[in-house]
Amino acid sequence: MLTDQRHCHMVSQWGFLRLPIANARKNQLSAPTTPHQLRIEPLSQANWHQFEQLFGTKGACGNCWCMSFRLKNKDFDAGKMNDGNKTAMHNLVRAGKPAGILGFIGDLPMAWCAFAPREDFIKLANSRIHKPIDDESVWSIPCFFIAKNYRNQGLSVAMLKAIIQYAREQKIKIIEAYPTIPTKGKLPDTFARIGLYKSFERAGFQIVDQKSQYRPMVRCKTAR
Repeated sequence: MLTDQRHCHMVSQWGFLRLPIANARKNQLSAPTTPHQLRIEPLSQANWHQFEQLFGTKGACGNCWCMSFRLKNKDFDAGKMNDGNKTAMHNLVRAGKPAGILGFIGDLPMAWCAFAPREDFIKLANSRIHKPIDDESVWSIPCFFIAKNYRNQGLSVAMLKAIIQYAREQKIKIIEAYPTIPTKGKLPDTFARIGLYKSFERAGFQIVDQKSQYRPMVRCKTAR
């Protein structure tokens, strides 16, 4: 079970992540001036402000605040107004429920993965292509968010590998995700939020179901 304690994992075994500083813009997260190691922490009251910092005024995208998979469509759409989705996420955190994992470079929040038991994500239960394939207890990663200036730097793969190690320590046996296989060119950021299949493949995930050609279900078993 996830705890509220700061729980850090260093990923030096995958190398340092060298991040650019030339494109940092005013009022955006700026890069550290020297390479740092990625560390991860489950979202909690203690790091809620860093989560807000990473998601910014748009709540990552369109005032989502990572509630898209957790609510019925009508409730999610209503929550885009008056910070409804942000409040809903904060209520989960206040209640001590697992919500996701923050990735830090130094002290700066750079990445986010939603990470919780599959049954916490209502949209998956109603999905035509991602219905449960068995009765196994799984935790899901339905979406990703990487700070804009730090995309395409290998951070997604490093996050996934760190989460696998974290899950192993928490006795979570199976991790499931639903990434996309782009059909052409560069995928718009809005659609990349579910993660790219190539990142999951590089982290050790395997396709276990593929009702959609471009939206496979992948899993990683954490037991060694």
